[in-house]
Amino acid sequence: MNKKVEKSLILITDFLTVNLAWIVFFYLRVETGWFDLISQPDFLLPMFAVYLYWLVIFTFVGMYRTWFALSRFDELSTLFKASFVGIFILFFLILLDDYRSGTATSVRFYIFFYWGIFLVFVSIGRLFIRSIQRRFLIKGIGRRNALIVGFNNKANEIHTTILNHRALGLDIVGYIGLNKNDLGKDFKSVSVIDVANNLESIIDQYNVKNIIISIERHHEDSLLEVISKCEGKNVEIKIVPDLYDIISGQARTSQIYGVPLIDIMPELMPEWEKKLKRLMDIILSFLLIIVTFPIIFVAAIAIKLESKGPIFYRQERMGMNGKIFRILKFRTMIQDAEKHSGPVWSTKDDPRITKIGGLLRKIRVDEIPQVYNVLKGDMSFVGPRPERPFFVEKLSLEIPLYKRRLKVRPGITGWAQVKHKYDETIDDVKVKLRYDLFYIENISLRMDFKIIFRTIFVVLFGKGHFE
Repeated sequence: MNKKVEKSLILITDFLTVNLAWIVFFYLRVETGWFDLISQPDFLLPMFAVYLYWLVIFTFVGMYRTWFALSRFDELSTLFKASFVGIFILFFLILLDDYRSGTATSVRFYIFFYWGIFLVFVSIGRLFIRSIQRRFLIKGIGRRNALIVGFNNKANEIHTTILNHRALGLDIVGYIGLNKNDLGKDFKSVSVIDVANNLESIIDQYNVKNIIISIERHHEDSLLEVISKCEGKNVEIKIVPDLYDIISGQARTSQIYGVPLIDIMPELMPEWEKKLKRLMDIILSFLLIIVTFPIIFVAAIAIKLESKGPIFYRQERMGMNGKIFRILKFRTMIQDAEKHSGPVWSTKDDPRITKIGGLLRKIRVDEIPQVYNVLKGDMSFVGPRPERPFFVEKLSLEIPLYKRRLKVRPGITGWAQVKHKYDETIDDVKVKLRYDLFYIENISLRMDFKIIFRTIFVVLFGKGHFE
């Protein structure tokens, strides 16, 4: 099923069931007829206000993420937890209103009766939509192609499980061998179609959306290579874990009908934190554009008076999931600085930097226009620095997992920028990559605030680098 259609159906279903729960609750409480109920002025506005309230909560906890063959029990569990928090927020708001008005009634406890009605209706609506979606998957609508990397008993076991449960929506189109000796082998009429070295082209050729890695312990050196070849591709990756990994607690596992699998997670930030991070980016970028307008005006005049060329410098960068966007900065170099040299990194004492440009870089004013990129959604305030496509492709060939940086929205500042210096050599890039991967694996609002405070320190004392 198309992602947009899926989300539209869920939004419509939630709209109907959330509001229906409100109607039934209101009806039972006031004991009146349907037409009298709808005509009451204090009915419709509160109903839509309550719907918007739940829409915000559901969005923040990730209940509108793309669903694909996941457990319906897990979805109902998420609904229960989200509604539990939402109901208690409403309860304390009512309690606060009673306290301010000086009234103390038991009416506020009716909200828990509404909670029960709400859970029943929204659960039924969600289960109805998910059941339809599962039927579509079983009938062949909206299914996804999958590859199994590795050919062994564990790989055959997971293949059999997928064949026996069509509701998973996965079609195994082939095996990927670890060496040429695996070519020609087959299981359940599905053969080893190629080796791991050609994985990138196979993903594109077969429109693969899911990859299941089943590598035996003596082949674990191939794991990094396989994962790095999947970077930059829109695929979900799962690993069939070794039994030792499971019992030692080293693996975070999910399961497909009892078969344990490790999720390869590009980012660990909960959905509500991601939404809040984006909301903060929008608010802060909008405020900064207003507050820094006098600085922008003065800097623009200074750049124009010193040298020929545009005030702003636009350059293609690669953002989240490989999306190309044009980063906006104050021009701090001479016009057409890379006309004869081609794409090169800037250095600390780069001769191409103008006098005004050097000053702007020193006090970090050259970065201010990037706030516009943050407002648009191309960037965030905190994240790995966006690199040019030329260097991304070049470095991804030399450094395994370099493209994993593309799994999060790039930032104006980041952990690598406050911990390391200029990118002058390939070794600097490798060091910064370790910092970027550390940030991705530990991404959180707490981490973002820590980086922002360190950035303020860097700006005040003139250390660090943001390019």
